[in-house]
Amino acid sequence: MELLCFDTLESTQTYLLEEIKSKRLTAPVCVMAKKQTKGIGSRDNSWEGGEGNLFFSFAIDLKDLPKDLPLSSASIYFSYIMREILNGYDNEVWLKWPNDLYEKSNKIGGTITKKFDNILLCGIGINLQKKLNGFKALNINVEPIDLLNEYLVELEKYPTWKQVFSLYRIEFEQSKGYFTHIEGELKSLKNATLSKDGSLIIENKRVYSIR
Repeated sequence: MELLCFDTLESTQTYLLEEIKSKRLTAPVCVMAKKQTKGIGSRDNSWEGGEGNLFFSFAIDLKDLPKDLPLSSASIYFSYIMREILNGYDNEVWLKWPNDLYEKSNKIGGTITKKFDNILLCGIGINLQKKLNGFKALNINVEPIDLLNEYLVELEKYPTWKQVFSLYRIEFEQSKGYFTHIEGELKSLKNATLSKDGSLIIENKRVYSIR
């Protein structure tokens, strides 16, 4: 995967989407910024920050993804691969459904995905060394570019959804002590049931993790 590194971007996700739309870049490609000034988080919240933290977005052609991956659960898939990498530095890191990376009880990062034509774009932001956006930092001794390279190596192995889900379904139990935003409402995950496609059954309704 081609990797482009910048000192500063408003948003790696916005930049990559514009470049893909204009066909100046083609998938597979990854964009990283040392500093992000108008980053996009879940529900259009901002995710900004300076050097020392990790900000990147990548684009993958749908045909290159595992055949069994439910696109509605792509954030779970991409996030869990990162969770596995981070566990090599801090074994308290886990994935809260559907796209938030936590260290113990503290959010330290998150993932957003977006589909454009036959391409899936994913953006990930992680507070590695600095507390930003109202969230804690991992405070691990690793350079963002090195962590990103580790991630891309694992990502390009394209594990099946079945492989990822078999691990995540065990970890999901930790999410039950938390809440998530569903259609603008904050819902408890206490009694939620995780389905094989990554969706949840909450109050007898199926909820998908599209973010």
